[in-house]
Amino acid sequence: MRKFIYLLIIFFSLVNTNIMAQNLMVLKLSYGDVEIELYPEKAPNHVQRFKQLSEEGKYDGVVFHRVIEGFMAQTGDVKFGNTSSPDFNLALAGTGGSELPNLKAEFSDIAHTRGILSAARSADPNSANSQFFICFDSAPHLDRQYSVFGKVIKGMEFIDKIKKGDPNSGAVPKPDKIISLRVK
Repeated sequence: MRKFIYLLIIFFSLVNTNIMAQNLMVLKLSYGDVEIELYPEKAPNHVQRFKQLSEEGKYDGVVFHRVIEGFMAQTGDVKFGNTSSPDFNLALAGTGGSELPNLKAEFSDIAHTRGILSAARSADPNSANSQFFICFDSAPHLDRQYSVFGKVIKGMEFIDKIKKGDPNSGAVPKPDKIISLRVK
């Protein structure tokens, strides 16, 4: 009986570790690697989309087109923000998304604090697609209005180094870009 219980404990430990690993991402920047924990229980559709686009390599080469000191760094425009795409156009970066349909909002009680990943969208709450932002600091005015789907758990010092843009618009003339983004 003891052997059976030990086997069950080992089995569930391995299963739990595997599930946890599937919800960890590595964002490679020129400054270093950033580890992100995803929240599938809070925003399952946003997490699924983020992982899908990541595994397809859609975020590789995408610029941080809007970066505001003390607020956030926005990226994820896989249409106009991808430097290796023929559609790359820095002037249009931030207006595009993927070819997939937009996502319905998945608002939660998670606060927009330092390191939070949240889905960027237009004025329509159900318009998130591929773009996301990472908070440099708390932004309580965004709480329950944007879909939070993850948090930086390691390497926030590398996010802090992302080139900042215009203090008002956040536009970055020579922006940093994502080297790669994959499930850990």
